[in-house]
Amino acid sequence: MKNSMPAAIPKTVDDYLAGVPEPARTTLNKVRAIIRSAIPAAATEVISYRIPAFKYKRPFIGYAAFSDHCSLFVFSGTLLESFQEELKPYSTSKGGIHFPLDKPLPATLIKKLAKARLALSE
Repeated sequence: MKNSMPAAIPKTVDDYLAGVPEPARTTLNKVRAIIRSAIPAAATEVISYRIPAFKYKRPFIGYAAFSDHCSLFVFSGTLLESFQEELKPYSTSKGGIHFPLDKPLPATLIKKLAKARLALSE
């Protein structure tokens, strides 16, 4: 599973996204906007584990592009268990959800995951 980002570690989320080829860049920008709309304004964007993430006290949700898919990371395997039914159409890993390069997860699902993950980190 090869990450599509440049070899140099990006310093900002915008740097990361600038290095992501289309259609993944557009997809990740949509994911970014959906997350932003669901979380407190005080949450900041950071690079964590070499990927874009949102931080509220600590990083709680991130996203990335790979050569054959995009991923949303909730940094919690137990959280994904509570969304099992909604995640059936997607491949998942311990703390991440994989989705097509050209099609973000449904906005309602992203918002639910972001809010649930934020609540866990409170």
